[in-house]
Amino acid sequence: MLENFIKRESSAGILLIFVTILALILQNSVFTGGYNGFLQTHVEIRVGSLQIAKPLILWINDGLMAIFFFLIGLEVKREVMEGHLSSVKQVVLPGVAAVGGMIVPALLFVAFNQGDDFAMRGWAIPTATDIAFALGILSLLGKRVPISLKIFLMALAILDDLGAIIIIALFYTSELSELSIYLASASLVVLYVMNRVGVSKKAAFILVGVILWISVLKSGVHATLAGVALAFLIPLKSKDKDGKSFSMLKEMEHDLHYWVAFLILPLFAFANAGVALSGISADDMFGTVPMGIMVGLFIGKQVGVFGFSWLAIKYGLASLPTGSTMIQLYGVSVLTGIGFTMSLFVNSLAYNETQIFNYADKLAILIASFLSGIVGYMILKSAKKSSKSNQ
Repeated sequence: MLENFIKRESSAGILLIFVTILALILQNSVFTGGYNGFLQTHVEIRVGSLQIAKPLILWINDGLMAIFFFLIGLEVKREVMEGHLSSVKQVVLPGVAAVGGMIVPALLFVAFNQGDDFAMRGWAIPTATDIAFALGILSLLGKRVPISLKIFLMALAILDDLGAIIIIALFYTSELSELSIYLASASLVVLYVMNRVGVSKKAAFILVGVILWISVLKSGVHATLAGVALAFLIPLKSKDKDGKSFSMLKEMEHDLHYWVAFLILPLFAFANAGVALSGISADDMFGTVPMGIMVGLFIGKQVGVFGFSWLAIKYGLASLPTGSTMIQLYGVSVLTGIGFTMSLFVNSLAYNETQIFNYADKLAILIASFLSGIVGYMILKSAKKSSKSNQ
């Protein structure tokens, strides 16, 4: 299952590269009007007095990304319950690395932007890692990289995503609607009871999950969090009407992987990576927000991940992944600076889709992600394999 996961994420990472290039071409050509018109297409769903009306880009960012976060929630729960995060020994190194990879980039961003309250809303942008892109780069290296490092990167990225979920919940919510909060809370109670009494119909969980999503969307809390909450309440083990055991969680995870990897994330990248390059000046790129993002992602992530990992290994809290070397660990640490989809997502939350930075903030994410991918690849390609390599 792990090899299939890595293979899917790797392929998705390569697809994201092509979609990003396509979005940039469309935004910076005669097709820019059509591209932006498509993203601003008004989409409305109305049932009686209940109305949800948004431009297409927000349906992607609030709706489809909720499914992406639902998948992340399923992965986190499975890994904690019985996977690579199920014991203290397994979680120490990627856990420590993830913490370092969030703290150092955030501090660097703050160093550039302290004193500017609006700019400071983006402090979490450089803390993210895009697992699809990172594993896509690793896939190009084949057996040069031991499977243990791929597992380390996967676990780190999952914990990184969990950190992003907590950050979104705590720092990127608007004014709360009490009625919607009550409805969302009631939905969570129903889901919990369904889990405990052994409801085995996926459709029942999905139906209540949709109600939960609508309630959270209307509440002021970001709608993607509904996906995570729903995932945590999906049962890992269930029994069908014939008494046969199955895992609803694993089945849902399996069913969603292709849709997320090859439709949802590419659509998100297509909708959010279209940066109008002609309007960006050197002064824009050297602004405190773009610089904080670029330095945070490219320098902060590698320093935080590798530095905290090195300290954990040096003081005996964790051990180097089997069959790997410190230089290989450093190369993977550089790859964690590929923030891309998660950084773009947090960026949209931080600055509410405004273009006050003239797209320089988004371009900073793309540049830092590109640099991290190229440099990380070069380090890993030139690194000598360990004599104890497990491949």
